[in-house]
Amino acid sequence: MAGLSGAHAGEFAKIALANVVREYPHYESHWRIDDAPVPPVRELHPCFYGSFDWHSCVEMFWVLAHLLRRYPALVPADEIRDVLNAHLTEPALAAEAACFAPEHHRTTQRPYGWSILLALTRETATWDDPDAARWSAALQPLSRLFVSRFLDWLPKVTYPIRYGLHENGAFGLSRALPYADYLASQGEPRLRDVITKTAWRWFGSDRDYPGAWEPSGADFLTPALAEAELMSRLMPAADFGAWLEGFLPGIADRNPVALFTPAVVTDAFDGLIAHLHGLNLHRAWCWRRIAAALPSGDGRVAAIGAASREHAEASLSQVTEGPYAVEHFLAYYALLLLSDAE
Repeated sequence: MAGLSGAHAGEFAKIALANVVREYPHYESHWRIDDAPVPPVRELHPCFYGSFDWHSCVEMFWVLAHLLRRYPALVPADEIRDVLNAHLTEPALAAEAACFAPEHHRTTQRPYGWSILLALTRETATWDDPDAARWSAALQPLSRLFVSRFLDWLPKVTYPIRYGLHENGAFGLSRALPYADYLASQGEPRLRDVITKTAWRWFGSDRDYPGAWEPSGADFLTPALAEAELMSRLMPAADFGAWLEGFLPGIADRNPVALFTPAVVTDAFDGLIAHLHGLNLHRAWCWRRIAAALPSGDGRVAAIGAASREHAEASLSQVTEGPYAVEHFLAYYALLLLSDAE
C-alpha cells in the first residue's frame, strides 16, 4: 500500500478545515444536574465545537496538526496554521478544561476522547515550531486533567472493555501510549507505567479470541485487532509473534474469516451503519501495524498484508465521497493508515 499522496493530503485537509468550524448538526452527551438550560455548544466548547461531536472535532484538529507538521508542502499550510492559531488558544482551552473538570464529568469522553486529546498534545509538544509550542502550552490544562483521569481510572478497571465503540479499552490505551512515552522521556513515567500494567493485566493471557464473532453492526473499531495492535507495542517481535499465535491462531490461513473480510456498509447515511467504514480502515491500520511488529520472515505477513489492503480499498474512497455521517470522522482513520505507511 502506498503512503499518503498529495491528493489525499489536500483532500483530508479540506475536509478537516470545513469540519472543525461546522457547528451543526451536533451531538452532545451532557450530564444534567439541575434545571439550568444547557448552553449552546460554542459556549461549552469554544475550541472543539465542530465536526458533529467533541471527539470527532479533536480528531480533525489532530488531522490538521499532523498534516501541517509532516506534509506542509501538500496542504494549504497557511490556512491550517491560521485555524490552529484561532482555536488552540489559552482562553478557549481553559474553558474546555473547565467543562470537563466537574466530578459529574469524570467519565465523559472516556477513554476515546481523552486519548485523542493526548495524541493532539503529543503532536504539538514534540514539534519544533514556535506556534506548536504555544498550542502545546495551551493544551496542557486539559491534557493534565485527562492524564489524571487515566491514572485514577485504570487501576480500578478489573475487566477490559472489548466492544468496538468509543469505550474500547485497547484503542484508548494505544492512542494514549505515545504521549505517555513522551511524558516518560520528560521524567514523568506514571502514565506509561499504568498503561503498560493495565494492558498486560487485561490482555496478556488472552488466548483463542473469538474473532469470528466480529463485527457488531455499529462497530468502528475491531476489538480483536485493537488488542493485538496494542500488545504489539509492548513486547519484542519474537514474544509478540508467540502471543499472537495463541491469541489468533490460523492467521496464515486467513482465519477467522470474519477478520479478513471487509465489512459491508448498506447505508452510509445511517450514522451507526456508517461506522463500519471506520471499522474497515481501523482494521487496515491494525493489520499493517501487526505485520510490522512480527519477526522478519514470519509466515503470517503475506495474509496480513493482503487483509490490510483489502480493507483499505473497501472504505478509503468514502473519506471524500461519503456523506457527513462518514465524513465527520473517517479522515482520522485514513490518516492513521496512510501516514503510518510512510
